[in-house]
Amino acid sequence: QVQLVESGGGLVQAGGSLRLSCAASGRTFSSYTMGWFRQAPGKEREFVAGITWSGGYTFYADSEKGRFTISRDNAKNTVYLQMNSLKPEDPAVYYCAVDKQPYRGSPAVSWGSWGQGTQVTVSS
Repeated sequence: QVQLVESGGGLVQAGGSLRLSCAASGRTFSSYTMGWFRQAPGKEREFVAGITWSGGYTFYADSEKGRFTISRDNAKNTVYLQMNSLKPEDPAVYYCAVDKQPYRGSPAVSWGSWGQGTQVTVSS
C-alpha cells in the first residue's frame, strides 16, 4: 500500500506561482507513473499532469500546458507540480495519485492511490 502526502498549497495572487510537493512511501516509487489532479467545489476531479516512472515523459491537460510543470525526484520519493501564472479558475484541492501498475505510461495509466490533497487559493 502506498501513502501519498501533498504539501505546498496556499493563497497566492493571480499571476503568482506555487510549487506543490507529494511525498510517497510504501512502494517502489521509481517504478510508477505519478500524476496530479484537482477538484474545485461542485466539480468533478480532473487530470492536471502526469510523469512516467523515470521522469522521461510528461503529459498534461491541454489547459495547463505551458503554465504547469510536473517533475519528480526518485531519490526523495517526491513528485512536484510547479504552477505559474495562476488564474482565478485554478483554485481547487490538488491531489497526487499513483498508477496501479508499474512501468506504464499514458494512455495505459490507471490511477490508484490518492493523497489527502492540498488547497490552492488564488486571489484576484
